[in-house]
Amino acid sequence: MNFRIATCAVSLLLGTVVYHATPPLLAQTASGAAPDAIAATPDEARGIAKDAFIYAYPMLFNYKTLYEQVVDSKSKSYVGGFGKFRHYSQPYGPENKEIVTPNNDTPYSWAWLDLRREPWVLSVPAIKDKRYYVMQWIDLFTYNFAYVGSRSTGDGAGHYLFAGPHWHGETPKGIDKVFRSETDLIVTLGRTALDGQSDVRNVQAIQKGYRLQPLSAYAHRAPPAALPPLHFPKWDEARATSIDFIGYLNFLLQFAQPPVPSETELMQRFAKIGIAPGKPFDAAALSPAQREALEGGVADAKAALAEAVKHTTSSYDLFGSRQDLKDNYLTRAVAAAMGIYGNTKDEAVYVGTRVDAQHQPLTGAQSYVIHFDKKDLPPAKFFWSMTMYDLPARHLVANPINRYSIGDRTRGLKYAADGSLDIYVQHASPGADKVSNWLPAPEGAYDVIARIYGPEPSVFDGSWHFPEPQKR
Repeated sequence: MNFRIATCAVSLLLGTVVYHATPPLLAQTASGAAPDAIAATPDEARGIAKDAFIYAYPMLFNYKTLYEQVVDSKSKSYVGGFGKFRHYSQPYGPENKEIVTPNNDTPYSWAWLDLRREPWVLSVPAIKDKRYYVMQWIDLFTYNFAYVGSRSTGDGAGHYLFAGPHWHGETPKGIDKVFRSETDLIVTLGRTALDGQSDVRNVQAIQKGYRLQPLSAYAHRAPPAALPPLHFPKWDEARATSIDFIGYLNFLLQFAQPPVPSETELMQRFAKIGIAPGKPFDAAALSPAQREALEGGVADAKAALAEAVKHTTSSYDLFGSRQDLKDNYLTRAVAAAMGIYGNTKDEAVYVGTRVDAQHQPLTGAQSYVIHFDKKDLPPAKFFWSMTMYDLPARHLVANPINRYSIGDRTRGLKYAADGSLDIYVQHASPGADKVSNWLPAPEGAYDVIARIYGPEPSVFDGSWHFPEPQKR
């Protein structure tokens, strides 16, 4: 594929899953009773299961992140629970395997919020020296519903309130903006621009200024009554991508109540195969014909998703709000499969390639040059970079100069007299006179991803294109 998506991503799972009898998945409000009989013919159930799996797919892998970061204290990704930031200030390197296609430009700040009890307030410091930062906010559906940062709210200090679907209180003084989420559980993926190893302490100082607190603490008043603790179903990827996805989906839907009007009829249709907020699901209680129908629907969904991924050539319209995606659930699933938590195109665009100008796979056995005329340099309001990932793992690649990305902020980058730029992409050094512009490649297959932060209109109107790597 030519243009590919790259973010901190949960990898795609499209393989066939063999069903094994396991205990039922019980949602928070489950009574333990067996699920109602499926109120659909086998053919109808198969079609519903296909659509429901595509609908659920991004939510499932969003839940994977939630479980690892909030629930599983033994996970390397654990952030400490709801309402706590975990900051990463060091540049990512080959030793970091927690996520695929990580960026090497803007260290992450992760945090999850539970809005059921009350809203939360994000406070950010003033950001100096025109340093780029962004706090991207994502709901359980994986819609990007809010942005705080250089592009959206500016570089000044501010206080931003995040409320769930059931909050109807008054906004206290000092709040710069209120953001409403369709779901009670939300996540932020913050990014703060890092200018090399010498800049780490500066980034750490900024990250310390990011603060989360419940509305009651911000407003200096008594908090609401505590809620009963939640029981989160253990994440099991094999189960979540089998017909047991219904149990996970039912658990998650209770945090998105009531459904948005555009999904009322959809939820009524999904209910015919046992999908409902908080409802238990026990696959063992299904008849053989019902199980076969649901398994067929899941297989159909995986095939449709794999085909859609194969034909997706840009990130431009994959990520955004519900209004941006217009309830296109296949697009939402493709986005999660290719790079969950991608930014809305106004914030950043991800383009790149895994093939050369002759449409042959990029490989370390061959040397390439990526040439930009001066007028065709990546059109970025903030900055741009190119990062190398091995395939199929999609991790950063160890190399003798410890360079994992290259871009307009790379120290010593050399432009030609006419303002053009050549990037040398290869396994071995291109020579002392070219090493400043060298993006080291692995011995085997790989892809190159360009990130454009604050893309200009030419990125979207077709007048700018990412150049194809030419063999040297």
